[in-house]
Amino acid sequence: KSQIEIESSIEAVDFANYEKKAVERLIKDIELPGFRKGHVPLDMARKNINEMMLLEEMAGLAINEAYPKILESEKIDAIGRPEISITKIAKGYDLEFKIVTAVLPEVVLADYNKIATEENKKDDYRKEITITDEETEKTINEIRKSHAHKKMHEESGDKDNHDHGEITEDKWPELNDEFVKSIGKFENVEDFKNKVRENMKMEKEMMQKDKRRLSIVEKIINETSVEIPEILIDGETQKLLYRMEADITNMGLKFEDYLKQVGKTVEDLKKEWRTEAEKRAKLEMIIFKISEIEKLKPLKEEIEKEVENITKIYKDADPLRAQVYIEQMLTNEKVFSFLETR
Repeated sequence: KSQIEIESSIEAVDFANYEKKAVERLIKDIELPGFRKGHVPLDMARKNINEMMLLEEMAGLAINEAYPKILESEKIDAIGRPEISITKIAKGYDLEFKIVTAVLPEVVLADYNKIATEENKKDDYRKEITITDEETEKTINEIRKSHAHKKMHEESGDKDNHDHGEITEDKWPELNDEFVKSIGKFENVEDFKNKVRENMKMEKEMMQKDKRRLSIVEKIINETSVEIPEILIDGETQKLLYRMEADITNMGLKFEDYLKQVGKTVEDLKKEWRTEAEKRAKLEMIIFKISEIEKLKPLKEEIEKEVENITKIYKDADPLRAQVYIEQMLTNEKVFSFLETR
């Protein structure tokens, strides 16, 4: 099913070169009495790092650099997120590992140029977006009502009690310069109205753009034939699972408790999402194929810059996975932008 397994190793002398960088990454999370987190002296921090944790960090860095080179030297067109397993790891020895990844199978691609051209001609996507005074006023009133609601809860000291009935207009803050300056960087009421209108226009344009992209993509997916590697379907299912878990956690619930409430297991969810995951995986291959044909690959510098940004925000992010994610995201944008100009 278009999957390959790579067996490889990194010589002990080369593997040892990653120790310093691995220590530098790990000490950021170390706290000792008398020192702030991330400010512990290197020699003291080193003594507090578990040996296996250090070796695993070194392995992550080493494989992250080795994997793209392996793909290039072996001329492997890998797609999706690789599954990595370390088979031998010890200080002073070669690092040995296996990587299972998907390669692009034969894709009988739809005539994407024709599909995109036909979709782009539709009036729905060509008409200019305008925002009426009534729409602007409605949004501004919603903002005023929201601030009245917030103020009511602050004054009562009870943020959770919503049994206060409808908040009538006479309770809303007056729309004047003082009010708009208190909620943001606005010069006056007129400036506030203009910016609200601009934001509404941008939002509608984004929705129009998304609708057009979805329409083009749906037709290309339906008219393209390809065998979908299982590893890609698993990867897309895992993404859906992560997203759902994050949403539920943000709501203040435990994911395990949610599953009990709905009477489902993780495996049940994966089965339910199978069709959606297949569709997403198919789209990933289509985008990959179009990007190859049209030479729409992101530059190495673009990828490195975004990976650096994402690893600064998410300290625990796996650099290799971050790189795969960023490369896919940038490629997607280049392909979509290309299709929109047909």
